[in-house]
Amino acid sequence: MDLVNFIAQLDEEPELHAIRLLILISAFSDSNHSSSIGGFTKLAKLDFLLRYPVMLERALEAKGSSVKSVEIKEHELNSVESQMVRYRFGPWDHKYRGLLNILVAKSLVEINVEGRKVLISLTDAGENLALELREMEEFKDYARRSDILKRNFDLKATNLMNFIYKNFPEVISLRSNQRIPT
Repeated sequence: MDLVNFIAQLDEEPELHAIRLLILISAFSDSNHSSSIGGFTKLAKLDFLLRYPVMLERALEAKGSSVKSVEIKEHELNSVESQMVRYRFGPWDHKYRGLLNILVAKSLVEINVEGRKVLISLTDAGENLALELREMEEFKDYARRSDILKRNFDLKATNLMNFIYKNFPEVISLRSNQRIPT
């Protein structure tokens, strides 16, 4: 199997996406689960920056923050493990609801609703698994970059969305459901 076909097949592997989301959510959680990611829009924008490390680097530059810790690998410069699409509020993946349902069904994530806001947080089991995953060599980039996101982009969903709109106009100018180019 050639590399292109292998990478294309990764998009069909829900485990990889679920692991990435679990690590991302863990970066925004604390030990007593009082922290969470507020909403699907915020999750999607954070995941956009996690999946596209070149975009994360650009976002950090836009904030005047150091990009050194992003540590983009050569193979990441022009690829991602799966493409996102332009949706109503910017970058989106139609798999989010299904992936979150899997994580909820496995008692790794809790989804609560407060008014009109959806809160996504880890369970104790989810926290324990995320800690294990964060230590695995193959997921250390996700862990490090998720921590960068927490430090630099722990904004309200609307503010994060506006930041994406302002700093990534090429993504916002795409037609709805058009793939975001790498």
